[in-house]
Order: sequence, then C-alpha cells, then structure tokens
Amino acid sequence: MKQLLASILFCLVGMTGTAQSLRAGLEQDALPWITGGYYAGGFVGTQHLRARILTAYVHKPSLIVPKGFTNNTVTAWAFVGDYFLKEDWSGFWLSGGLVRWNSTIQSDTRIETAKYSQFLLNGSIGYQWLLGQHFYVSPWAGMHILIHGPTRITADGKSFKAPLLNPEASLKFGWYFGGKSH
Repeated sequence: MKQLLASILFCLVGMTGTAQSLRAGLEQDALPWITGGYYAGGFVGTQHLRARILTAYVHKPSLIVPKGFTNNTVTAWAFVGDYFLKEDWSGFWLSGGLVRWNSTIQSDTRIETAKYSQFLLNGSIGYQWLLGQHFYVSPWAGMHILIHGPTRITADGKSFKAPLLNPEASLKFGWYFGGKSH
C-alpha cells in the first residue's frame, strides 16, 4: 500500500508541469509524530479544489484507549478532497474522504494482540495560513465515522465496542512545489 501511495504521488507531482494552473506539494501532520508515529501526505489541485493522499501511523494516547486495554496503534491510508473558499488555498477549507485504518490493540494482560481493519468516512475543517512563497501551516479538526469493519474488538477474552465517531485535531505543515500557491 505504501508503494501504491508513493507511485500515485509521484505521478501527481509529475503532472504539475503539464497544466499551468495545477499545483502540488507535500505535507506533514504533527499528531502522528507527537505519538511516536509518522505521517506522509501529498496533494495536487487547482483553483478551489485539492486532492490529497496520505498514510500515517499513530500510537493512540492512553486517555482515549478503552479501559482495560493498551498499546492501541493505527496505520491509516486516506484519499480526501479539500475545498478552499479562496483560490490561493488560504483561509478556511473543508475536506471529506475515505480512510482505512489497520489497527492493533492489547488488553492490559498483554498476552495477545488483536488486529482489525476498518473503513471510515472523514469530514474536516481547517484554516490555512500561507507563509512565504512555498510554506503553509494549517490547524484543523475532523470527525471519522465508522462505515465498515468490526464493531466489537476482543483481545485476551476482553472486548470493547469500537466507537462510531472518532474525533481528531492537529496541525499540518506543508510545502508547495514551484511558485507561490496561486
């Protein structure tokens, strides 16, 4: 899956030379790095619209892991579309897309590790500040809605109900290729 995402990103970035108004770039998100994971995202778009692909690995903080469980990790892949109110991709934006989570979790006894995959719909909102010719920073918040996958997760004979709604907030940093974002 990582190779597929990298190949798609390479093709999308390569397309920027074929269309005058097409823009592309790369971004990072602080949340996965803060939890000891990683994030890699790329985007391409024009005018008010942008398509993003990303992968991330997150260690969920213990305060949001179900009671009696520990070591909850998520490897995510997503394809999302962004809509900016301004054509230069500054200011408020809205986003939505499809996300796949491959997760692991252990009970507090840590005998076995449960593995499970889920598909979620994502909706997000944020605000993007352009800093100089190529760089931006964008605080955001979003909600993931479980649409497919197990709703009851079991490890070591203990189980919990997977939440229907998963809120998230973070800070993105990005870089545009070529000139300024418009």
